[in-house]
Amino acid sequence: MIHESFSASTIAQAIRALKQGGVIAYPTEAVFGLGCDPDNEQALQALLDLKQRPADKGLIIIASEVKQLAPYLEAIPDDLWQKAISTWPGPVSWLMPVKSSVSNLLTGAHNTIAVRVTAHPVAKALCEQFAKPIVSTSANKTNHPPALSAIDVYEQFEGNVDCIVDGEVNTNSQPSEIRDLLSDKVIRGINGK
Repeated sequence: MIHESFSASTIAQAIRALKQGGVIAYPTEAVFGLGCDPDNEQALQALLDLKQRPADKGLIIIASEVKQLAPYLEAIPDDLWQKAISTWPGPVSWLMPVKSSVSNLLTGAHNTIAVRVTAHPVAKALCEQFAKPIVSTSANKTNHPPALSAIDVYEQFEGNVDCIVDGEVNTNSQPSEIRDLLSDKVIRGINGK
């Protein structure tokens, strides 16, 4: 079901879907994202199945503020935190050392997790109302172009997303940059490569 506008009731419907283990779609800085509760194994598996994404690749989690990320991350030296925080909120995701308790469905075959503090008002509101991070992976089946609208999401996933929150993305932008915090290596640049 597509909800036409960003409102308190629309966000509340998306939060209900998240709490029930559903998969939602929502606008982010560059493309529509698919999301779920990062602590719900069944929801993570449902999202991976819907996207047809191999579990070994890992997923990004987004937050409305830095402190929401703490339960997922190992201790990080202050200078490295400052490097990440200087890019947030915004479209840069950082690979950071992850706690061993975090699901392999989130980390994939890695000992890091990709995290970001979002600047998008809809994504931020979702994290604020859910009171924790949500998964954020581009809303597309593997090897298909990312969805840029709620209609794109609905058509690509044939209505199999539990809740679609409509909103605007910056269509001039590309999927977010991903950098490794320890090495500062660019894993995926702003141009999506």
